[in-house]
Amino acid sequence: MHLTHITKITLSILFLICLFQLPYGYYEFVRFVALVGFAYLAYDAYRGGNQRVTFIYVALAILFQPLIKIALGRTLWNIVDVIVAIGLLASLFLGTKDNNDTISTQ
Repeated sequence: MHLTHITKITLSILFLICLFQLPYGYYEFVRFVALVGFAYLAYDAYRGGNQRVTFIYVALAILFQPLIKIALGRTLWNIVDVIVAIGLLASLFLGTKDNNDTISTQ
């Protein structure tokens, strides 16, 4: 399993756990891990030449960063957490295939 897959799965789990009533420190921890995780995913997408996905991961890193908090309220943050978790998990199954999987036609 690639580090990219592990990062997406880990972030998804952390975001879904945010749906429970937990101490504020957990949410701060998730914000920091999300910043690092999305920064890595952005770098990986950039290295792979996918500018659109790079932009999405940079935007998510900015949204979740712990330094300047974006106050959305608990309900809206829960919705964002679920949407991002589903998006990350879906990207595991809908991601690009290896070049070896493509059939070349002449």
